[in-house]
Formats: sequence, C-alpha cells, structure tokens
Amino acid sequence: MAKPQHKRVEQPEKEPVAPLRTVRGKAAAEGPLALDRLIHERLRLGILSALAVNDSLTFNDLKKLMQTTDGNLSVHARKLEEASYIACAKSFEGRVPKTEYTITPSGRRALERYLDHMEALIRATRER
Repeated sequence: MAKPQHKRVEQPEKEPVAPLRTVRGKAAAEGPLALDRLIHERLRLGILSALAVNDSLTFNDLKKLMQTTDGNLSVHARKLEEASYIACAKSFEGRVPKTEYTITPSGRRALERYLDHMEALIRATRER
C-alpha cells in the first residue's frame, strides 16, 4: 500500500506589521513603576477599594459586596494579606467567629500607585 502524498499548501505572504508604539505613562512590566499585578485582578482590586473607603469590613460584608463565594474571597484576601496590603483580625461574637479586614498603610500606598498608573494610561489613551 502506497503512502498518501501530502501536498504543501502555499501560504499567502503576510503584510509587514508596523512596530507597536508605546503608551506614555505606561510602566515597564517590572520595576518600581510597573503595574501591580497583585492588585490588577478584579476581586483583589475590589477588596482593596472597598477597604480604602471603609474603616474595616467583615468577611461577610466583603463577600456580599464582591458577590463571590467563601472560598474565592478567602484565597484572594489571603494573597493580599501575605503581601501586607490588608490586615486580618479574627475574634468571636458570642460563639460565632468574626473575621475583620482593614487596609494597611502599605496597601493604601500600593492602591494609590496602581490608580495613578491607570489614570496615566487613561490620559495617554484619550490624548490620541
């Protein structure tokens, strides 16, 4: 039995692509001016933003505000806590456990840097 012959299909030539232009105000992927990837995730940005405008919020308050599950909120809050962006205090009200979160000074500074960066991107994009 003979092997089937495969014909090579000629691909059309690709048009040259213009080099990408950088956006003024956009930071490098790494370094002190880089976009904080930890905050950039939607739920973590929501948690930090909510804590920035409230003295503190309980786990249940955040879960309701973010419209998420216990597990999802726990994972994202822990990442922010490990980065020292938020602080977590656990206590009991009667026999019911209570977890309360606050934004830390370094978390507030990180959020401010993130917002400044996003504002610079918005301005540079709108200037076009």
